[in-house]
Amino acid sequence: MSTAETPSSSNFIRTIITDDLESGKRDRVITRFPPEPNGYLHIGHAKSICLNFGLADEYKGRCNLRFDDTNPTKEEDEYVEAIKEDVAWLGFDWGEHLYFASDYFAQLYLWAVQLIKAGKAYVESQTAEQVRENRGTLTHPGVDSPYRDRSVEENLELFEQMKNGDFPDGTHILRAKIDMSSPNMNLRDPALYRILHAHHHRTGDTWCIYPMYDFAHGQEDSIEGVTHSICTLEFEDHRPLYEWFLNELEIFAPQQIEFARLNLSYTVMSKRKLLQLVNEKHVNGWDDPRMPTVSGMRRRGYPAAAIRTFCERIGVGRAASWIDLSVLEDCVREQLNESAFRRQAVLNPLKVTITNVPADRVEELVAPNHPQQPELGNRTLPFSNELYIERDDFMEDPPKKFFRLGPGREVRLRNAYIIKCDEVLKDDNGEVIELRCSADLDTLGKNPADGHKVKGIIHWVSARHAQKVAVRVYDRLFNRENPDKAENYLQALNPESLQETEALVEPSLLQAKPGETFQFERVGYFTADSKDSQAGKPVFNRTVTLRDTWAKMKA
Repeated sequence: MSTAETPSSSNFIRTIITDDLESGKRDRVITRFPPEPNGYLHIGHAKSICLNFGLADEYKGRCNLRFDDTNPTKEEDEYVEAIKEDVAWLGFDWGEHLYFASDYFAQLYLWAVQLIKAGKAYVESQTAEQVRENRGTLTHPGVDSPYRDRSVEENLELFEQMKNGDFPDGTHILRAKIDMSSPNMNLRDPALYRILHAHHHRTGDTWCIYPMYDFAHGQEDSIEGVTHSICTLEFEDHRPLYEWFLNELEIFAPQQIEFARLNLSYTVMSKRKLLQLVNEKHVNGWDDPRMPTVSGMRRRGYPAAAIRTFCERIGVGRAASWIDLSVLEDCVREQLNESAFRRQAVLNPLKVTITNVPADRVEELVAPNHPQQPELGNRTLPFSNELYIERDDFMEDPPKKFFRLGPGREVRLRNAYIIKCDEVLKDDNGEVIELRCSADLDTLGKNPADGHKVKGIIHWVSARHAQKVAVRVYDRLFNRENPDKAENYLQALNPESLQETEALVEPSLLQAKPGETFQFERVGYFTADSKDSQAGKPVFNRTVTLRDTWAKMKA
């Protein structure tokens, strides 16, 4: 069922399931992941995916992938396919257990008729505004609808007409007859069906009425034999309604269990807000690498294993809490540190001329693909008398603990020689434009090198061989820890969340394949964009920095 490894640290849901199996209450475990196909999945959904598929895998059960497609006005096949791709990419396999709420429309309709016949449901003809007004408040009970006591025969006839498309949208709804004075607002005669003359992405124009999520969800779980229906805490108040439907219909009753949803700093996870970001072009689509969507993180270069590790590391509880984005980024760093090949790239170049290396000399130096994993092999780096280094690796008047290059100072070039800065050239504005250095050509591969006390190592590229590539430096989408606390969350957008630039890179990086990730040594982890990279012309997205620079800024 699952291709992903699923760690098994203890949590209260595992305790419930273990007790159920040991007591004989359940003889198997069937979970489900039930997204609505009205948008792309985000990191909060990833937590639910890892939990539901992981538990099913751990207890040798199964997890169904079910699309709750009960609102045709917002659902699209594009979202269905994107969700399937995301779940599979995260490492999980639903096998033959792919379902849709629309598979059960006929059965749900029959169950609604059953409730009408039992006197437990009625057709409501008040306006939506009247229904809201008469529903009451948390401190005042609701008022019975004037249509609450319609006869079974009249309700059946009206409901049949609703199904046949005889009424325009909003004319009637079907409501459960429960308790208008219940302290739980969800039990105050909730809606079961509404009229929607809308084309459905799977059933076309077959239906003119569609079930509400609360009515459909529990019955879908029952049909599929789900044993443990795991959802987030906002559905806790809906559980009595979930159980009411199952009890009244006298069908198999799964157990609903609620856990705290994921709240991640420096982002929003309201699907409505994410859709607004896309539609108003604050980002470049659902898979923009700044988005907290699974597709955005995949495009940015986050490994699926890192997301699974993150979801396990933050745990599952019932208390609402905020997780700092740095926790996710640390999981990404840990994974990429093990897997990413090393390459050299300069984003802000400063020219260096090695004065004691002939202009016509080109040397092929050997550099490891991964310094801690020699089995991954080596690559060659062309070395010539003209190089580029990062401008930040030079200071004219460096402080005591600056161990990089300065006038009269020495530094080692990564995988190459020790060089010394002998001369600094400036333009008419006083800006440093070139360094003239000498290399100790007897220091290749020697550490420590005789006669040198070098503490710093910097990266470089050969000016003659360096290739230009486009680089997108991504940062956090919002510059406020909790964007929702702003008067308008859009005001918390980080204007520097995307900076586009060019980098000079070692020649081998031109062969990068879309989706391939590298550590640009001393700079960060970068991934060849899966959409905009072309053969021999990659576009690199910064996946994550080498360390948490935001923590340093906050300190």
